[in-house]
Amino acid sequence: MVFKKITLIGTSEESFDAAADEAIDRAEDTLENVYWAEVKEFGVEIKNAPEREYQAEVEIAFELED
Repeated sequence: MVFKKITLIGTSEESFDAAADEAIDRAEDTLENVYWAEVKEFGVEIKNAPEREYQAEVEIAFELED
């Protein structure tokens, strides 16, 4: 098996969990063979956002096809 990792940044006005879920959901909707996700970093945009925008940087690993 060979895997590839990509980094996605999910956003939410609700929470860090919702931001991570957004990134993971998008990966599952657009990639095949998603195996795992690792949350690497959290951040919050404050200044330029009317509401706080929670951000989660997520590494997604998926198996490459033969």
